[in-house]
Amino acid sequence: MNRRPTLLAAAAMTAAAVLSLSACGGGGGDSKDTDTDKIAGAGQGDKKSDAPSPKASEDGVDRPEVKLPKDVKNVFEGGKTGDAKKDAVLADNERWLNSLIEAVTVDAKDHPALKFYGSGEALLSAGEYVQGFKEKNKSFIGTIRYYDRQVTFLKEGVAAVTYCKDGTKTYPKDLKTGKVDRSIPGSASDYAYVNTRVKKNDKGVWQADSVTSTTGAKKCM
Repeated sequence: MNRRPTLLAAAAMTAAAVLSLSACGGGGGDSKDTDTDKIAGAGQGDKKSDAPSPKASEDGVDRPEVKLPKDVKNVFEGGKTGDAKKDAVLADNERWLNSLIEAVTVDAKDHPALKFYGSGEALLSAGEYVQGFKEKNKSFIGTIRYYDRQVTFLKEGVAAVTYCKDGTKTYPKDLKTGKVDRSIPGSASDYAYVNTRVKKNDKGVWQADSVTSTTGAKKCM
């Protein structure tokens, strides 16, 4: 049975999911996939103490630092598009995805980056997603690949980011024993096509607002 992490979260959201963000973080979005086995297990990974102070980026926005464990990596394929607005959207989407994976794999009192780059339904799903890992004392190691990334502007301050995700090089980790299960073979369910609705907030940050995802998407294989 496939137990690799996905960016999918349960459809039903509760207030507890939001509250859990202050304790363990989260990530993901609405999903067409109901296989809760894929989100079972979560969020204590490598320890991280107090959250680092925000640092001003090139665009002048004070952003919280996001740092993944040495055995966890997000790889974003495709360089800059040449369109400054699209590049800004893609950059913040990368930060959102990094903050999501950080919340699952790093044990910290708070995950400010997740709330900085997420809002609305996406942030609610994030809490549900990370809480699922935490409840079963699971995390993961390995590399997630993101490719065929596209930006479509829908209206002023709102855009859609679509991409494919390949999680075949990730492996579940038991936080109680520290053991990693590398025996699970890659499968179609490790691929997903993701559509994220993003909104630009008053700080100039393109926040993930809602996420839909289809696992086993042929276009991503």
